[in-house]
Order: sequence, then C-alpha cells, then structure tokens
Amino acid sequence: MTENTDVIFVGNKPPMAYVLAIITSLSQGDLKEITLKARGQAITTAVDVAEITKNRFIKDLKVTKIAIGTAEMPPREGENRSRMVSTMEITMTKTA
Repeated sequence: MTENTDVIFVGNKPPMAYVLAIITSLSQGDLKEITLKARGQAITTAVDVAEITKNRFIKDLKVTKIAIGTAEMPPREGENRSRMVSTMEITMTKTA
C-alpha cells in the first residue's frame, strides 16, 4: 500500500502560512497524508499549525503519528563543539 505523503518544513514564517500550505496540498489531487517537520524553536509553531488546521479548517484531519528525536548540528562559527537540536514530525491524515 503506497500512501501519498507531502512534507512541510516549519521554520520562521507565521503559523498561518503553513496552515495555508496544508490546506492547499490537501485540496489538490488525491493526497491524504501530510507531515510537518520542525527543529528547535519551530516545534511550537508546528504544534500550533497542526491544531489550527484540524480545529478550524479541516475538521476530518486527524493526527496519526508524532515522532520526536534529536539531531546533531555542526558547530557555529567560533564554537568548537557540535550541538544537539530537538526535532519533531507530526503526521496528519484526512479521514474522509
């Protein structure tokens, strides 16, 4: 069973920009599943986007999977150690 999956990377834009991207992706074609990926400070925005989308715009959208993890980022200029950054993936599926 091959499922169509679209991935949206959440960053510094306002949450409504990502909500619009989800609505646009799900309304075109036969796409049933969408994944939000975020790191660090953007995790809070990704959670807000998922909640706004499923509560206000697409009532039959369900969160089917949440994956958390840690990614090692290379050191910034002037630093000598790499740093660990939290990551999160929220997968949502349209039920109807």
